[in-house]
Amino acid sequence: MKMIPGAETFPFLPTNPATGPLALMPLLPLRLELPPQSISVLGLLDTASAVNVLPLDIGLQLGAVWDDQKMSVQLTGNLASVPACGLVVSAIVGRFLPVRLAFAWAQTNHVPLILGQLNFFAEFDAYFSRSTALFEVKPK
Repeated sequence: MKMIPGAETFPFLPTNPATGPLALMPLLPLRLELPPQSISVLGLLDTASAVNVLPLDIGLQLGAVWDDQKMSVQLTGNLASVPACGLVVSAIVGRFLPVRLAFAWAQTNHVPLILGQLNFFAEFDAYFSRSTALFEVKPK
């Protein structure tokens, strides 16, 4: 499956092995950097999410300090009651050059790392093939 020239292909990954192919999700491996720290994570590609969302523990692992953040962010939906602030980090996807991703850093760990419209899908094109359990990503 090569639908996007120059794209990298990734498999859908299981979120619950007990449910087999019903629990496959487009989880993208990427490296987040907030110098001097960097960590490898999986991010859920969510075209319906308005913003990128970062769980509390990942921000802390990157060395971010909650009380030092200046920009408050209002989350919506089932996260509407969760405090969040803006956090910009560098992200490396596959072999591509680093990009800056803006996250709503949530004050909870009860949320996956979400890659949404602002600004993951502003930086990358994606093609999903659920029937082959593969997806492709390419910088715009």
